[in-house]
Amino acid sequence: MDNNMNWVNEKKISRTIKALEKNNIKGYLVDNKEELKQKIDDIVLKGSKVACGGSMTLFDTEVIEHLRNGRYDFIDRYKEGLTPEEIKEIYRKAFSCDAYFTSTNAITEDGYLYNVDGNGNRVAAMLYGPDKVIVVVGVNKIVKNIKEAIERNRRVSAPANAKRLNKKTPCAKVGYCMDCTSEDRICREYTLIKNQKDGDRIHVIFLNEELGY
Repeated sequence: MDNNMNWVNEKKISRTIKALEKNNIKGYLVDNKEELKQKIDDIVLKGSKVACGGSMTLFDTEVIEHLRNGRYDFIDRYKEGLTPEEIKEIYRKAFSCDAYFTSTNAITEDGYLYNVDGNGNRVAAMLYGPDKVIVVVGVNKIVKNIKEAIERNRRVSAPANAKRLNKKTPCAKVGYCMDCTSEDRICREYTLIKNQKDGDRIHVIFLNEELGY
């Protein structure tokens, strides 16, 4: 990415952070993965109990690796050998965590977070439960408005995630949402976060990179 595009994206991120702040949501721009990890450590106290939602962004940015390094009490949904019952229990334990890590399907320049889930555990924890929610976002997730957020999920997030998860859905074959009735459908719970009562609960950390789906 050249300097001119970097500048355009930084302006877009800056506008979005200002909008988030008006909505009582904190926003930050970091330059790289190391600054991201430092920002996380500034926000989340050492020894805190933490959990995460399903997110390729958290892997792309090495956040999952950071949560596993021993600084935090990490309830790891990605630990090998977990049974479906153990994963279900992890989802429930996430609600009582000190901090919950996730990304978002799209974030508007109005400062709204748009998400679509298959099980609902991720969006449920974003809405209520954990004391803090840390949202890690690449510039590719920023859209102009809710209409574009919905379209982004239909054209990018849903088919990419269905393909990643080997789901037997039409979007995993054609590359875009067909509003299916498949048993494997991953678009079931639709949420829009527009504002927060607690101004220190949701923290959105941006990187000027393309991350996740």
